[in-house]
Parts: sequence; C-alpha cells; structure tokens
Amino acid sequence: MKSKRISIYSLLIFILLGSCMSESEDNTPSGSEGQAVLLVIDEDSIDNGNEPNNFSDTDVNDQIARVGLRDQLRYFRENEGKTIDLYTGQVGDEGWFALKTIPNTWVNAGPTANGAQNYLAPGPGLGSPNVDDDREVLLDEIPNVTPIRATGLKMLVGSTVLAIVYDSDVSINYSPLEGNLQGDNLGMVAFEVVSVRTRTDGSTSSLPIVTIKILNVNEVKERQLVLFANAPIPSSSSEPFDINPPASVSQAVFEPAR
Repeated sequence: MKSKRISIYSLLIFILLGSCMSESEDNTPSGSEGQAVLLVIDEDSIDNGNEPNNFSDTDVNDQIARVGLRDQLRYFRENEGKTIDLYTGQVGDEGWFALKTIPNTWVNAGPTANGAQNYLAPGPGLGSPNVDDDREVLLDEIPNVTPIRATGLKMLVGSTVLAIVYDSDVSINYSPLEGNLQGDNLGMVAFEVVSVRTRTDGSTSSLPIVTIKILNVNEVKERQLVLFANAPIPSSSSEPFDINPPASVSQAVFEPAR
C-alpha cells in the first residue's frame, strides 16, 4: 500500500512539473526565435541626460545625429551583454512605437524589394544622407505607427528588438492612427526585453520601466525582421490610461516585415 501511495505522489509531481513547463512555454512570444521585432524609440526613452542612465552626448551619438543615421549607439556598442533599465515615456508622450504597416512607397524606394530593409538602409525619400532634396518625404503620415503602453510592453517580454532611435519626439495623430517618422536619428539599438515593471518614481502618467539586455546590432540585423502585429491600439492620446503591466497578457503576434 505504501509503495502504491508513493507511485501516485510521484505521478502527481510529474504532472504538476509538466504543467508549469507548459505555462512557461506558453508565455514565449509566438515565433520569436530567430526574429527581431522592428520598433521605433524616441527621446522619451533614450537620449543624453535621460534617467535612469544619464547617458552622455557621445553615449547616444548625439554629436553626430542626423537624418538617416543608422550607426549603433556607442553605449550599446560598448556594453554588449549588459542589462540596463529604460524608461518608456508617459501616456500621450510615449517612447516606444510599433510599426504595423510598411508603406508601398518604402518598397518602391529601393535599394531592395523589402520596404522595412529600405528603412534600415535609407535611400531617396527615406532619409538617405546622399540626397539633397526630399530626403524624408516618405517618412510622414505613416499608417498604424502605434504607441506602446504598459500592456504592449509586457507582451514583448522575451522578444529581441531592433530599433531606430530618434533624437526628438515621434509625432502621433489619432483617428486615423499615423506617425511622423521624419527628423534626426541617433542610430540603432538591439536588445532582448527581459522584464517590465510599474514605474513608481515618476509622474502619475509614467509608463513602465523595461529591463533590457543589450545585443549587437549587426548580429540582430541578420535575423528575420518582424512587425508587432497585435500591439494594443490606443483610442486617443489619453485612453486607455495603461501604465501598469498586467499579470497576464495576450501572446504577441509577429508578422514578416516586408
């Protein structure tokens, strides 16, 4: 009888462990392995003097910022593998943005047949430094540029991100949702999203703190580039007032960036 009880207990433990492993696997973003999520980050998250890191001008390429700059930010290049925290702005003045739509004009701009890749290696109209006129004409009124608030940030945990960093605010219009991606760039960063937590030392509208692990931009660029297809869509600059990452979120859906 005692032997039988031990066998039953062993079976129960095995089932419970399997259940825990399944829950952990279910929290991994769908199809995230070998991919990089294309995002845009502005001065409300990464800039010289920003807390909590107080980056210097040279840390974030501020001294060489220009339209179409795609160099890796110096601090990120020199601190590969390091884990740091980033603030992510406020409701209505977010610092992270998802691209959900790659316009056909980006595809037609060249130099490749992939519009997202053309944005990363800007040609005419996409911020090319070699073009005098209309350097940014294709970067305004981009549909579905989506500000990412607490729920969306939580959905990115475990994902690898490749982001273009802007030296100023990314301007967003609502109804219809669209963004202005014109302006000087600080360059690019790559990282893994490690965790997201509520910010308690900011204003009442401060968005969460995101812990990231810095990765190498050139290595991450070799991955398949994807879009954060189901990033939650805010109805206005103030709604929803989504500042606290929920305990559980929907699984992130990623689609190929073309």
